[in-house]
Amino acid sequence: MRKKIVKNIADTHIGGFMQFIREQGVVGLATGFLLGGAVSKVVTAFVTDIINPVMSIVLGSAEGFRQASVKIFGVDVLWGDFASVLIDFLIVAAVVYFGFKGLGLDKLDKKKEKPEEKVEDTGKKK
Repeated sequence: MRKKIVKNIADTHIGGFMQFIREQGVVGLATGFLLGGAVSKVVTAFVTDIINPVMSIVLGSAEGFRQASVKIFGVDVLWGDFASVLIDFLIVAAVVYFGFKGLGLDKLDKKKEKPEEKVEDTGKKK
């Protein structure tokens, strides 16, 4: 008898949990979180290993783009690191935006909408 009650409680909670995951899109959220982290690492490596050295060559900076600075009123303003992080962010944002639009993932997240009621020519609802 006790085993039956425990099994019934477990089935109810597990079933409710699985329904919650299906309805709320938790799996999609987790997948997006993991893919976002992976894309971020790839973009960071791209910016660090390719864009920063090219910018160093263009700017003629021997110490590298991240250490690029300008002296304002006797204070060194290190703008290179900020610019590098900004480039990193813009690339990640573009990849996420175009990835969602290109793959049509933005349509998957829409809630089910109720069908609209038919409207007569007079503008009154049926």
